[in-house]
Amino acid sequence: MLLNFFRNKLTNLNRLTKQLVMILIDSISVILLLIISFSIRLDYFHWPKEDVIWLIFASPALAVPIFIFCGMYKSIVRYIGFDAFLSIFKGVTIYALGWGLIDYLFQIDGFEFIEGIPRSVLFINWMLCFIVIGGSRVIASWLLINQSNSKDRNIIIYGAGSAGMQLSNALKVSLEYNQIAYVDDDKSIEGNFINGFQVFNPANISLLAEKYNVKEIFLAIPSSSRKKRQVIIENLSNLPISIRSLPSVSEIVEGKVNIDDFLKININDLLGRQLVKPNLNLLSVQIKNKVILVTGAGGSIGSELSRQIILLNPKKLILLDISESSLYLIQQELSLNNLLQVEVISLLGSVRSFDRLQNIFTEYGVQTVYHAAAYKHVPLVEFNQSEGVLNNIIGTLNAAKAAIHSNVETFVLISTDKAVRPTNIMGATKRVSELVLQALSKKKHNTCFTMVRFGNVLNSSGSVVPLFKKQIKEGGPITVTDANVVRYFMTIPEAVELVIQAGGMAHGGDVFVLDMGKPVLIYDLALKMIHLSGLKLLDENNPNGDIEIIYTGLRPGEKLYEELLVGDNSSRTDNKLIMRAEENFLEWDQLEPMINELKEALINFNNIQIRDCLIKIVPEFNPVFPVKETLVPQPKSKKNK
Repeated sequence: MLLNFFRNKLTNLNRLTKQLVMILIDSISVILLLIISFSIRLDYFHWPKEDVIWLIFASPALAVPIFIFCGMYKSIVRYIGFDAFLSIFKGVTIYALGWGLIDYLFQIDGFEFIEGIPRSVLFINWMLCFIVIGGSRVIASWLLINQSNSKDRNIIIYGAGSAGMQLSNALKVSLEYNQIAYVDDDKSIEGNFINGFQVFNPANISLLAEKYNVKEIFLAIPSSSRKKRQVIIENLSNLPISIRSLPSVSEIVEGKVNIDDFLKININDLLGRQLVKPNLNLLSVQIKNKVILVTGAGGSIGSELSRQIILLNPKKLILLDISESSLYLIQQELSLNNLLQVEVISLLGSVRSFDRLQNIFTEYGVQTVYHAAAYKHVPLVEFNQSEGVLNNIIGTLNAAKAAIHSNVETFVLISTDKAVRPTNIMGATKRVSELVLQALSKKKHNTCFTMVRFGNVLNSSGSVVPLFKKQIKEGGPITVTDANVVRYFMTIPEAVELVIQAGGMAHGGDVFVLDMGKPVLIYDLALKMIHLSGLKLLDENNPNGDIEIIYTGLRPGEKLYEELLVGDNSSRTDNKLIMRAEENFLEWDQLEPMINELKEALINFNNIQIRDCLIKIVPEFNPVFPVKETLVPQPKSKKNK
């Protein structure tokens, strides 16, 4: 209690007062240490004569200015490190030499049998000053940061390498985390002590967790492969312990993780996807020194496209979005990270307006378009069918025609796996968008059209991951549509990186499909997120659990699984994660009358006719949600009245 009282008192002092306290302690120390040095030299307690004692009591007048000059009072004692000890070494050495020089100049007879002060006293004094003054700071640091009794979260660091040691040093000054031990797979260091903590085999984690009530495990293995990290997480997922992951420095620098994500569990590790090194030539071929436009630039995919494109040194980057707030956010973010000083132009507008698009493409001389603007939330589009068709199909058609008219070189459509044998309006609109570009690619013009199709991306606005995180934070329950529903997943940065590379391989009319790896059972994903949060599943077998999983049923238009290919024909490309699909499509002469019929249905807000037109264009479209059950009825036109 008394120790805590003094610790709190010292901590609450202002910076100047703390420095004055240190100066006072150092002044008293140098006086006492000189007297002790004489006593050690003579092997008995010795009080120097008057001509020496005044020089001893005057020593702070020499020591303190030297200590200040060497920066000994600039270091924060609580975080004292090697640099601080170097300052102490320099300060004490200069002071000891200076005091000896003054003695030599004055030639004071301190002893009857020796003229002047013995040189050994000077060495003893230097050694004692370094030990005592340096040691006083170590003790002060220990008193200020050694609050193990008050730290309420016992943790284990997985990884006893350099990253683990740096993390351990950082946690020593933490007011919340109390390290218990290291665990590491390296048997050669098992049982050794690093930073005062023993290194255990991973097999001992369960015993350590139970014995010391461990709350969290920090994975400090940033250089390990994603596959290895996934295996480790899988082995730890049955423990009621929260797992946090330390990202690599390169991931932070490259923007693949935000510094705000430091030490949060990386949900990407659950996918077990091994990243493939990108082809730098493919990344820059359609971007470097070119005018690039991104539609839907404020969305999940559009904003990440913008982040990566600006790093590839385009001539100009044009951001187009209908949402003012979303456009403002990505504009502000890019302005802070625009290291190459690329000109960024933010434009408000809708892809529904052909005239607006044509004006933008022509005025700015756009060379490459990444078309990410789309309504993508399945239930919302299901209940707002005409709006979904207008934005996704007519918007894509407008953008494509404007690109042709303005001689845009490359046009890349961001598509979705829901376009394959769709069961909902959103998927059908994206499939029609693909067919539009495939048909237009066969007409004579200068624009190369290509499409990139992939599944769900983690942490996008429509992903289950942020939803599950929010539900866990609120104490549950987690809502899963069906016990058997599976989805493909990919990180947003990886998906966008592959989209850009796919655009670099386009010849015209290509449908590129990204290899999404193995599909993930959504129930398993929810279960792992519960465990990785240090909580337990609440169910019949564990009535004392923390988070319950409930089933809400498939939402309108959803299906249990998604597909990536319409047919069975596909071929590999220069990147093994990108496939080129060989699929049938309609010629523009066949497709155009159907599109015109669809436009007529839109004018009349006739949902039944809209549905029929989509089925006519996409015969494999198998709607599972009856159009008459639309929850948000479309307004009737005057013509129908």
